Amino acid sequence: MATITVRNLDDDTQRRLKLRAAANNRSMEAEARAILSDAVRVDTFASDWILLFEPFRGDFETPEHSTPRELDLT
Repeated sequence: MATITVRNLDDDTQRRLKLRAAANNRSMEAEARAILSDAVRVDTFASDWILLFEPFRGDFETPEHSTPRELDLT
């Protein structure tokens, strides 16, 4: 596992990180890891939506569509 050092973290950010960590019953280091992990996730709203409805896959039938009409562009 890699290690990073964050320098010049302002006091307000450190205070807020400490409060957020306490609210989530984590250390500041564990909270920072969680924040970084969430920030770099490649999941998107669309992929989350697909995963949410995965259990229902195949349960819905799409209606048949009519044949397209010919269009006269002259």
